[in-house]
Amino acid sequence: MITINFIAADAQPIRATGKIGQSLMEAAVAAGVQGIAADCGGLLTCATCHVMVTQPFAALLPAADGEERAMLDFTATPATPASRLSCQIILNADLDGLTVELPASQY
Repeated sequence: MITINFIAADAQPIRATGKIGQSLMEAAVAAGVQGIAADCGGLLTCATCHVMVTQPFAALLPAADGEERAMLDFTATPATPASRLSCQIILNADLDGLTVELPASQY
């Protein structure tokens, strides 16, 4: 298990855990994190699991592929250079302590 830190849009911290090999979205849903809607369940068709990944963790992630980048164009809160879809982030030991910011809205 690794620790994940979510920062809500109102700056309130939310601490959760996730399993190695699980997506960040799955860990958020399992922990009941408000702010991750995950309407498509991780099928990369809705963009309702938008997060902004903080450094140094953003540098540890593989680059978003073309499909993910295209879906980021449809986020309710405008995407930033730090934006990712949490369904595309697979948890590993290097991400222990991962911190992500949640957008003001997923809709």
